[in-house]
Amino acid sequence: MRKNSLASKGLSLSQAQSISNLCNQRAAQIDSKLKSVNNISRIVKVDGTNYVETVAQPLPSPAQVVTMLTDKAKLHATQAFLMENIRAKDELLNNIRSSAPDFALEMPQRVNIDTAGRVDLVNEEWGWEQLSTAEINEYTEAEAYAAHIHQFINAKGKLTQLRTELPTIKTLEWFEVSAGHKTPVEVKIHHDVDELLVLHEELAAIHRKHEQRVNYFKAKVKNLVTTENARLAKEFQDRLNEYNQKVSEENTRYEKVYSEWNKARTEAVAAHNIKVQEEIKLAAAVRIQVDARFQEVINHFLVEDTDN
Repeated sequence: MRKNSLASKGLSLSQAQSISNLCNQRAAQIDSKLKSVNNISRIVKVDGTNYVETVAQPLPSPAQVVTMLTDKAKLHATQAFLMENIRAKDELLNNIRSSAPDFALEMPQRVNIDTAGRVDLVNEEWGWEQLSTAEINEYTEAEAYAAHIHQFINAKGKLTQLRTELPTIKTLEWFEVSAGHKTPVEVKIHHDVDELLVLHEELAAIHRKHEQRVNYFKAKVKNLVTTENARLAKEFQDRLNEYNQKVSEENTRYEKVYSEWNKARTEAVAAHNIKVQEEIKLAAAVRIQVDARFQEVINHFLVEDTDN
């Protein structure tokens, strides 16, 4: 804040504002008179009658000019003095109103807690990767045996086709050599129904043996995947429970420290508001102590105001 003349005694703000306005008006009147001065008057004579075209407004006497300019300067100086101190008082009040509470305690911050993350469950490919090389090789062999034997003995396989066809084969057939001339065809059956049945049963037993091993390894892989995913799910649930516990504890801690901080802040604001009102009351009573050099002009307007 710039230097000022605020004190416990002197002009009130309303007085200062009123006198400042009067100074401005009086100075404007003097300025208007000086600006209207001219060097000549002009008279026009028409048909024997004189008409004043330019009214003569000569300068007053030198002493009067000096007095007018001096009075104008005094008026402007007094107005400037009053306005400067009016602004100073306004600034004083504004500074008080805009002041902040003396409260340096920072607002509590929440502690950042790492999330429980995510869990990536394993798939069947992972399960197969858990088998040993020997197990993989055994599975490959068993799958090949089971697949190719099944291909031969299933409902559409060659062995089933032979067994189905065998009872329907005729032992005597005829071959037409030429029109109206046929010759017998010797049909030799080189399979036996019982023989094919025995073969089917033998191959079926072999198929079942290898299919059981295939199913064993598939079940083992499935169990490995299920067990691992259960372990991962439990591990994630444990992490999630730990995370939720930490969040709950942090919420409890934060609510407590925030409540304490907010209480302290509220008390500081309340105390500050009381202090502000007291300072505003004191500042409102501050007046403008008139410098002796401006006293004459101010006294003139004070007397004038009293007369009114």
